[in-house]
Amino acid sequence: MLIKEYRVIVPVSVDEYKVGQLYSVAEASKNETGGGEGVEVLKNEPYENDGEKGQYTHKIYHLRSKVPSFVRMLVPSSALKIHEKAWNAYPYCRTIITNEYMKDNFLIKIETWHKPDLGTQENVHGLDADTWKKVDVVHLDIADRNQVDAKDYKPEEDPASFKSVKTGRGPLDADWQKELSTTDCPYMCAYKLVTVQFKWWGLQNRVENFIHKQEKRLFTNFHRQLFCWIDKWIELSMEDIRHMEEDTSRQLDQMREKDPVKGMVVTED
Repeated sequence: MLIKEYRVIVPVSVDEYKVGQLYSVAEASKNETGGGEGVEVLKNEPYENDGEKGQYTHKIYHLRSKVPSFVRMLVPSSALKIHEKAWNAYPYCRTIITNEYMKDNFLIKIETWHKPDLGTQENVHGLDADTWKKVDVVHLDIADRNQVDAKDYKPEEDPASFKSVKTGRGPLDADWQKELSTTDCPYMCAYKLVTVQFKWWGLQNRVENFIHKQEKRLFTNFHRQLFCWIDKWIELSMEDIRHMEEDTSRQLDQMREKDPVKGMVVTED
C-alpha cells in the first residue's frame, strides 16, 4: 500500500471550484471517450448517509489501451474495466476505485478536502501519527510547464500564458502562488490523499508507483484545464451543471460505441 497527499493550489475560490470541477470533469470525460473506451455513467444522484449529504456517482472506465502493456498481457480484456464510486459532499469528496477481476487486491481511494488556503495545513485528513509520517506530500504547480509531460502540453491550456477575459485572472508567472496572498484574487487548495493498493506478487511496487505517477499527471492536467476553461464555467449555476451532466452522459454512451478511425458504430457479433 502506497499513500501520498497531493496539494494543488488554484486561483479560484472554494465556491467557484465546486462548479469548475464538475464542468471540467464532464469535459475531460468526453475527451477520453471513443472507440469502445472511456467513461460510462451508471448513476448520478443525491445521497444522504449518517448526516452526510451530497451527490453520488457510479462510473465505469473502459480502459483497454490505457493500462501498461505488461498488465494487459496478464489479465483478460474483460478485466480492463474500472469502477469508480464517488461521494461528493463538497468541500469534502471521497472516491473509491475498484476492479471486479482483482477484487480486494486492488483499490484506489482518493479523499479530498478543499480549503481556502495556500496548502499550508498539515494532516487535514486526520490520519494517526504513525500513518501520517509515512505519507509523501507532493506539491503541484499548475503553471510550471516542467511538471507537464511533453505529450500532454497544449498551449491553449497553459496557465502561464492564459488570461481570463471574464475574471482578469492570469497569466500565472513563476511567483504566482507567493503573490496570491497580497492580491484580491481568490485562491484555494485541494488536498488530495491518495491510497493505492495492488496485491500481486512481483508487481505490487511497480504498479502502485505507476498508478501514483498517473494520478499526479491527471491532477496536474485537470487543474490546468480547470483554470484555463474558467471563462466557460464561471457564470454557470449548479442547475446548469446538472443539465450538462445529463447531456454529457448521453453523449458518452454514443461516443463510446463509435470506432475512432472509421466513425462507425461498434456492434458485437
